[in-house]
Amino acid sequence: MAESVELPTRLAILPFRNKVLLPGAIIRIRCTSPSSVKLVEQELWQKEEKGLIGILPVRDALEIKSAGTDILDQSSKLQDGSSDSLKSDTKKQNDIVHWHNRGVAARPLHLSRGVEKPSGRVTYTVVLEGLCRFSVLELSTRGIYHTARISSLEMTKTEMEQIEQDPDYLMLSRQFKATAMELISLLELKQKTGGRTKVLLDNVPVHKLADIFVASFEISFEEQLSMLDSVGPKLRLSKATELVDRHLQSIRVAEKITQKVEGQLSKSQKEFLLRQQMRAIKEELGDNEDDEDDLVALERKMQKAGMPPNVWKHAHRELRRLKKMQPQQPGYNSSRVYLDLLADLPWQKASEEIEMDLRAAQKRLDSDHYGLVKVKQRIIEYLAVRKLKPDARGPVLCFVGPPGVGKTSLASSIAAALGRKFIRISLGGVKDEADIRGHRRTYVGSMPGRLIDGLKKVAVCNPVMLLDEVDKTGSDVRGDPASALLEVLDPEQNKTFNDHYLNVPFDLSKVIFVATANRMQPIPPPLLDRMEVIELPGYTPEEKLQIAMKHLIPRVLLQHGLSSVFIEIPEAMVKLIIQRYTREAGVRNLERNLAALARAAAVRVVEQEQVVPLNKGMQGISTPLLENRLADGTGVEVDLMPMSVNSQNISNTFRIASLLVVDETMLEKVLGPPRFDDSEAAERVASPGVSVGLVWTAFGGEVQFVEATEMVGKGELHLTGQLGDVRARATDLRLDAAKGFNLLEGRDVHIHFPAGAVPKDGPSAGVTLVTSLVSLFTQKSVRSDTAMTGEMTLRGLVLPVGGVKDKILAAHRYGIKRVILPERNLKDLVEVPSSVLANLEILLAKRMEDVLEHAFDGGCPWRQHSKL
Repeated sequence: MAESVELPTRLAILPFRNKVLLPGAIIRIRCTSPSSVKLVEQELWQKEEKGLIGILPVRDALEIKSAGTDILDQSSKLQDGSSDSLKSDTKKQNDIVHWHNRGVAARPLHLSRGVEKPSGRVTYTVVLEGLCRFSVLELSTRGIYHTARISSLEMTKTEMEQIEQDPDYLMLSRQFKATAMELISLLELKQKTGGRTKVLLDNVPVHKLADIFVASFEISFEEQLSMLDSVGPKLRLSKATELVDRHLQSIRVAEKITQKVEGQLSKSQKEFLLRQQMRAIKEELGDNEDDEDDLVALERKMQKAGMPPNVWKHAHRELRRLKKMQPQQPGYNSSRVYLDLLADLPWQKASEEIEMDLRAAQKRLDSDHYGLVKVKQRIIEYLAVRKLKPDARGPVLCFVGPPGVGKTSLASSIAAALGRKFIRISLGGVKDEADIRGHRRTYVGSMPGRLIDGLKKVAVCNPVMLLDEVDKTGSDVRGDPASALLEVLDPEQNKTFNDHYLNVPFDLSKVIFVATANRMQPIPPPLLDRMEVIELPGYTPEEKLQIAMKHLIPRVLLQHGLSSVFIEIPEAMVKLIIQRYTREAGVRNLERNLAALARAAAVRVVEQEQVVPLNKGMQGISTPLLENRLADGTGVEVDLMPMSVNSQNISNTFRIASLLVVDETMLEKVLGPPRFDDSEAAERVASPGVSVGLVWTAFGGEVQFVEATEMVGKGELHLTGQLGDVRARATDLRLDAAKGFNLLEGRDVHIHFPAGAVPKDGPSAGVTLVTSLVSLFTQKSVRSDTAMTGEMTLRGLVLPVGGVKDKILAAHRYGIKRVILPERNLKDLVEVPSSVLANLEILLAKRMEDVLEHAFDGGCPWRQHSKL
């Protein structure tokens, strides 16, 4: 411990970053900068007596000044009491160093000189011992290093004796010593080095011990500065006690974690030793059967799985390898899970098909689905072929249609008709080929593909497997799932389907695959070629009405705990829901609206007062006493006697006073105002430049309004597709007064597609765009009850389009009365239900002039002037 020394008035100052030297502590500094090297040479190395130097902490990094700024004075006065830093600059260095206003005087204990190679730069290494705190009064420079006029902050002996009599100081001293002794005892148990520290604790003053203890901890730079600024002994002891206690708690937490980890390791070692001893005891006793050990049970299970010879050979080799491994070895669990999968797969197990009855199958399809005559007929044909030749490799059916038309339930009906198990595998959003083929076992967390995992769940090798949303698979760096499905759906290849996880061939030829999709376009052509596409168009309003009355309403009431006793939804109200609240190809939104009505009825049933009916043959009991007590509001105690009644009688015990019949008022109260209006087309087509088109989307057919407007401009026409055809035929249609007249002179044309965010398929808007432009230029409105679809050439020919059935159904849903179709689409009308055609007027067009003739009220006004 350093003795009390008399400090000189001026000290050479050594800056020290990222660390604070405290009195009593020892540090080692390597001086490499020119200023620090010069200081050591002149103040320590060249003097016979190694004098004192001051250590000042640097508050932050250097701030470089611009070359054109004025150089500060070489000396900088101490700022006001609230400041914690001093600033200095030299004429040779254009930088500002932020010093702390307090430091520690130190004396050198060891000094060594070195030379760096190959630069030849001289460096010094000095070991310093902190003596006492000082305060900087004035900072100046001596050459390229700094000196300071200082004032010692150490207390005199008399002042220290007075402090030691302070009760607060005595309490802080005892608290610090107790915490320090606890820390020393803990370190002595861990490192066996607590003897010397105990000697310091007994012989060194407490206020100096605080600096020594804190200097040995890893604390932040700000905390070190705070300790340096603690000049008063009581403040210093308080902060030191807090830091020592925090260090003590961190050691205890670390020791607790270490003991926990060591305990876990010891437990694993103990289990391994006990297993080895148990195995040795069984060998000595001759009892080595392991009491139906898990591996023995696994081997028996594998033998009963009916694996092919090549697969059994591979599995048996893997089992022998597993028996040689210890449960604690890496790879043991993965091998065990792999063998469990091989034993669980249905290699030979198949579900027995029931006796095929086409009439029963037809009845089942009719009970599950309304309409869809063509689709049902194709399924019956498929089942008939399966009955004549059970091992026939039939085509893979792919149901394509908008959401909510019954694609998934059709696949379930096929499984029920065949008496096979059904499993659904969703492929929507799948982008990883491993979802189909599985991961290789070399990867951590590997698992089989969805096909193998699904077969494991159904436990038969001949289920009906639905590949749902096959059009929504993607591809990225992990592979293309659609390409992996090529092997799955090819009858010549799926006999030896190779899952990467299994690494052995598996026969998928007995599985009946059925796929569903909303659109055919995203499906790759090679995959589409392996499937037979069956299109499921949207339902007509009449079909939706029958589906709601026969299927949706009973199912919704059952799901909400209701029956026809509580609520009645008339057909008229169902028609209003279809017309005003749903315009979709399927029936999902219709079912949601019916569910909303059921929930409203459930609330009414629960809130309404319940009455208990009397059984038949019982008369009401009426006495004056009972009537008086009920009138007075007095409680009446009633004893209930249990009766042997069935659940049906119990459920009928409570009844509501009146049946809830849904009417228009309730529809608007529950479902809100109508979302759709039949007068929408008339309102939007009232002004010139608007026409009604029919387009096809992934959700079925849709009505598309096309709007065109003009404005003052430079004659620019923003066109898409074949809109330029309008200008080529402008003269024939007498849209310009004379030859050479520019139709767009002095004006711009803007064409707008409402609901443009909805992706639409097919070149169906050609004639619609031309009609809207003709309406704009002639200021004639298009008929509001007429919709159209078709593409056109530059010569005015109207070309056929696809999705005619969906588009006509959409026009029927929107209340359109007249539909203009390309003449070459006449053959597609066979697929449209006759009930829909009976309510529509189909107009065929061969050229664009025919479209305009039908689109405008009274016919095209230029027909008589046309050159055609």
